[in-house]
Amino acid sequence: MTVQKRAGFSLVELVIVIVIIGIIAAIAVPRISRGARGASDSSLRGSLAVMRHAIDLYMAEHNGLFPTAADFAEQMTTYTNASGADVATKDATHIFGPYLKAVPGLPVKGTGTTGGALGDNEVAAVDGANVGWLYDQATGEIVCNTGTTEDEAEVAYNTY
Repeated sequence: MTVQKRAGFSLVELVIVIVIIGIIAAIAVPRISRGARGASDSSLRGSLAVMRHAIDLYMAEHNGLFPTAADFAEQMTTYTNASGADVATKDATHIFGPYLKAVPGLPVKGTGTTGGALGDNEVAAVDGANVGWLYDQATGEIVCNTGTTEDEAEVAYNTY
């Protein structure tokens, strides 16, 4: 009768493999998290570019008038007439727009100018509180409302 010996890994070999996996994870995890943050920064730049382009197009079609701060979302996402009055469906007088499918959400997080939670896709006048986007109706400028929160290059998001 012969006894068969089962081949397997020794405890030392298993410990070495686990240590190697731990070292690889310690190197990879910070790099992955930085990549996600960079993606949020890029998304914010893209959202701002799209909204600024939509505002410029609105202004060009409405004889130099910018969307109003109070009706920004409606004027950007529905049909409007020359004076900016909005309706849900296109008709003979409401021939302009829509310029956006929806106001994009804020892809980065911050505390806002008043320290409260932000409504990510809400837009308010420059003095608005706890909204994702701040809009200046006089100049047509729109920025994110993240207070002094900065990107990886230490540039404040609200200066993009």
